[in-house]
Amino acid sequence: MTTRPSTSAPTSPTSDAVPAPAAWLPVAAVGVTLVLWASAFVAIRHLGADFSPGALSLGRLVVGSVVLAPFALARGLPRATPRQWVSLVVIGVLWFGVYNVALNEGEQRVDAGTAAMLIQVSPVLIALLAALFLDERFTPYLGLGLALAFGGVALIGLSTSESGERDLLGVLLCLLAAVVYAVSLVLQKPLVARLPAVHVTWLACTIGAVACLPFAGRLVAETAAAPASSVAWVVYLGAFPTAIAFTTYAYALSRMSAGNLGVTTYLVPPITIVLGLLLLDETPPTIAYAGGALALVGVAVARRRPQPRAQRTVTAP
Repeated sequence: MTTRPSTSAPTSPTSDAVPAPAAWLPVAAVGVTLVLWASAFVAIRHLGADFSPGALSLGRLVVGSVVLAPFALARGLPRATPRQWVSLVVIGVLWFGVYNVALNEGEQRVDAGTAAMLIQVSPVLIALLAALFLDERFTPYLGLGLALAFGGVALIGLSTSESGERDLLGVLLCLLAAVVYAVSLVLQKPLVARLPAVHVTWLACTIGAVACLPFAGRLVAETAAAPASSVAWVVYLGAFPTAIAFTTYAYALSRMSAGNLGVTTYLVPPITIVLGLLLLDETPPTIAYAGGALALVGVAVARRRPQPRAQRTVTAP
């Protein structure tokens, strides 16, 4: 006599398994990051007359570290391995220190369109580094999307650049920012798989602030001389594009591939154009809108996944 398995008892709604996060959360996190990072370009441009690149970087990072500290410490001190600490130090010095100083200085030497175009070299580097060191697949869709999106950003940069003058040092500084960003993102990918995103961001931001301490004297002097509105913009840069945006980006990175996440930053220049129109009353040329549309198409193509080949059923004779 066989006993049938009982089907009368329903599964208990309270389970020990941790529910997976909603599928829209990583996408929402990316959206928050892109809008806040785009606003940072507007803020940096506004603050160029009141704060030097190093002082602005230090002020932004100090505010970001202070804002993140209560949220990070509320979850306890992170337990990182020595190898993870090395990655955290490298990310803090490169992405939060060198990147900010180089970008701030670069934007004072080249026009915004050229700077945006140069920074967007980073998604290509990210995709290549991720394929080499993270074993991520470089799909044809990703390659085509990168090409389309970079073409769109190039149109934006060429349409908004001032004719004639491009500082070679400014170009090199923007390229340096793109390289350290790409390297840091690839280093951060394994970290956010094992450590909370808020811990990674807080520690890296704090390390970046320590690396920028040589600019402390200039920060104090320039803050005393700057108008209150400019000081408020520095606080905004630290609280929103740094503390919030880097945390949401780290969260998205823990749930998306580095290559696909990196290509989404091609949306920053189109968003920056809209914010510049609203906040700075800057009207971009018509071709810039075409570039923004092309960048959107490129991101959509890059995020497509190749269809798996249908498995053929083989019948044994």
